[in-house]
Amino acid sequence: MGSFSIWHWLIVLVVIVLVFGTKKLGNVGSDLGKAVKGFKDGVKGDEDKTDAPQQVADKGTIDVEAKDKSKL
Repeated sequence: MGSFSIWHWLIVLVVIVLVFGTKKLGNVGSDLGKAVKGFKDGVKGDEDKTDAPQQVADKGTIDVEAKDKSKL
């Protein structure tokens, strides 16, 4: 009653492909990949928002940061 051999896993894989079909399994894989990508983008988006400066509602105003030459 130890772990399964490679033959057991191959039989299980063949049964799953026969039951669900390759098209449906491909769609599930694609959907899972999109979900993971969306999650990663969401996590990166939160980090970017904390580092990025706030945008000004007025398009005519430009927010700049001046540096003093005497301190360099």
